[in-house]
Amino acid sequence: MMRAVMLLCDSAQVADGKLYILGGGWSVTGPGPTQMAIALRIDVPWDETNRTHHIRLELMDGDGNAVMLPGPMGEVAVFFEGDFEVGRPPGVHPGTPMVVPLAFGMGPMQLLPGNRYTWKLSIDGEEDENWQVGFSTRRADTPPGPMTAQ
Repeated sequence: MMRAVMLLCDSAQVADGKLYILGGGWSVTGPGPTQMAIALRIDVPWDETNRTHHIRLELMDGDGNAVMLPGPMGEVAVFFEGDFEVGRPPGVHPGTPMVVPLAFGMGPMQLLPGNRYTWKLSIDGEEDENWQVGFSTRRADTPPGPMTAQ
């Protein structure tokens, strides 16, 4: 089974097979528009390499429903999805899991103040309770505090 580690951050990118993260690990934001990124590391088992896998990362509200935001054609769910594949480099010991670093960034989103949200990951249609990262938005009357995204 694949293993995944997710981190909520201000900004993230992948370069040279590594994750570069700014402002990582926050869990409270808002109440204004929020820019964020998800840094993701997937450990692909040896026997799952050299084949295509489908990934979906979806923003859910506190009730487990897809978050809907206004789009050009009406309301749309907030999600990312696509495919990835990782090979077996020469010289790597057989059985070694291969690491796939991914970064998903999004511009400012206006989320409801005083609510809880969760980014949930699925790989090849499978979900795991550890493949999620949650955060809360401050109430509109609460000033920003230390150690949180602004």
